[in-house]
Amino acid sequence: MKKIFVAIALIAGLGTSSVAFANAKTTNEISIQLNVADYTPIEVKDLPQAIQDALTKNFSEYTVKSAAYQEDEDGVKIYQVTVVDEEGTEANIFFTEKGEIIE
Repeated sequence: MKKIFVAIALIAGLGTSSVAFANAKTTNEISIQLNVADYTPIEVKDLPQAIQDALTKNFSEYTVKSAAYQEDEDGVKIYQVTVVDEEGTEANIFFTEKGEIIE
């Protein structure tokens, strides 16, 4: 009789813990931040030729206001170019060294 009581208590205890774990939720969050303050200003004329060509081809109706770059620990540079349209609206465009637009 004692063994039956222990077996029932053991089964009841295991059943309750599986229900508790079934309600547990796992949440994974990934946060990517682009900190503009970490960019080093450069002269527009010092932009790589590929970026200058991309600006001429894709943004000819804009005026380039400023340029900057950021280099990661692997030596990869990302360029930020601030352009202004005829109405004075500014936009930041990000490029790779090869002149590819980063969206």
